[in-house]
Amino acid sequence: ETLLDGAVDIREDAVRFLEIVLHQSERLATIIDDLLALSKIEEEAKRGAIALIAGPLRPVFDAAAETCQLQADQAGVMVVIDCPEEIVVDMNATLLEQAVVNLLVNAITYSRRGDRVEVEAAVVRSGDDEKVRITVRDQGIGIAKEHLPRLFERFYRSDKARSRAQGGSGLGLAIVKHIAEAHQGTVEVKSVEGKGSEFTLVVNGNLAT
Repeated sequence: ETLLDGAVDIREDAVRFLEIVLHQSERLATIIDDLLALSKIEEEAKRGAIALIAGPLRPVFDAAAETCQLQADQAGVMVVIDCPEEIVVDMNATLLEQAVVNLLVNAITYSRRGDRVEVEAAVVRSGDDEKVRITVRDQGIGIAKEHLPRLFERFYRSDKARSRAQGGSGLGLAIVKHIAEAHQGTVEVKSVEGKGSEFTLVVNGNLAT
């Protein structure tokens, strides 16, 4: 309406308003894409349609890191992977990669230039039971303690102003939670303001023999 009312004839104003339109359109598209992804995961999980196949975890980490490399480079953040080749996980590789990407994007977004983001995997044992613990750890701004219990709710934002500025959908961590549940796993978070955050997925897996 502003453009139609005459701003289109003033180049500087037209460019500014069109940039706003573009930014909001991209943000809306991101929200729609994430809602569709979340809905699909929920529906397929209810129907038992998510097949879990044993496979090596390292290629999932490598693919996720490659997806996020440009963002990491632009932010001046180093992504470090520590995942033994022998770790095997019962997984839907596409969904698990999406979960790691979401956690990486989150970690990079709230890191500072020169920080490191670490992606680690380790086998944990409890008696005869073996699980794989996937950890994404950053050195960023951290999250206040009161926000931690609600972080995985849809559209919940611990830092509303900054989250909007970064253009996120507010659904990334909800998607991670549902992917973890689809793998009969869990996800949790630890964080200290000013010192960084640590997100941990625990799924079924072991060391290949």
